[in-house]
Amino acid sequence: MVCTIEMSEKPELIDPILIEGLPGIGFVANIAALHLINELGAKRFAEINSASFQDIAIATGSGGIHSPMSELYYYRRKGERDLIIWYGNTQALTTFGQYELCGKVLDTVQKLGCRYVISIGGFKKDEVQPVPAIYSAATDKVTIKEALELGTKVMVGHIFGIAGLLIGLGRLRNLKGFALLVDTIGMQPDANAARHALMLLSKFLKLNADLSNLDETAEKTKEIMGAFGLIKNVTEEKKREDQQMRWFI
Repeated sequence: MVCTIEMSEKPELIDPILIEGLPGIGFVANIAALHLINELGAKRFAEINSASFQDIAIATGSGGIHSPMSELYYYRRKGERDLIIWYGNTQALTTFGQYELCGKVLDTVQKLGCRYVISIGGFKKDEVQPVPAIYSAATDKVTIKEALELGTKVMVGHIFGIAGLLIGLGRLRNLKGFALLVDTIGMQPDANAARHALMLLSKFLKLNADLSNLDETAEKTKEIMGAFGLIKNVTEEKKREDQQMRWFI
């Protein structure tokens, strides 16, 4: 299995925080990350390729192709810690691939001075309130206290995929961080769940990200993920989610 990271730039960053935004249940992290990249004008500096990504390419109307991809972006801030945003249209499809992918990304961001990681995900529910509950799990007692002070609840149970693995492997590397998991039905890209995740994240990071165009970001995510066959109708989703979406949270 091969996972490589090609850097077009090695940015000088101040104590950066890594924000994970790969697709999962409700595509909460994916919408949030793409919106932050667009609103903040974050700059791409690394492309990640893995042999455990989907073996597929999608032809476009102009004759080009879209491939499975994962990328790292950075955003410098005045007077605050810089950000690294991890965005992509797939997670790895095998357990080994997930560990390799997560490990390579952590290797890269640690070399840039990163000591703090935040993962985002959806927590699948049959019913969701207009203001969804947000749960958290963290690397240590001090960090979980910080997350709970934001208004989250303690997450109890399994956190599959990168959303959980990133925090677990970060802890083994003496990094600090937490996962944010938002209630979602999970069948379609959930702009409302992403909005509440971003509101809480903005509070923690002292960001002033404009969320007025978030619905457009969700529609763009639906278009991208639909092309890769990751958005099904409700009947198909319920039949296949255990097989096809195990790596989602």
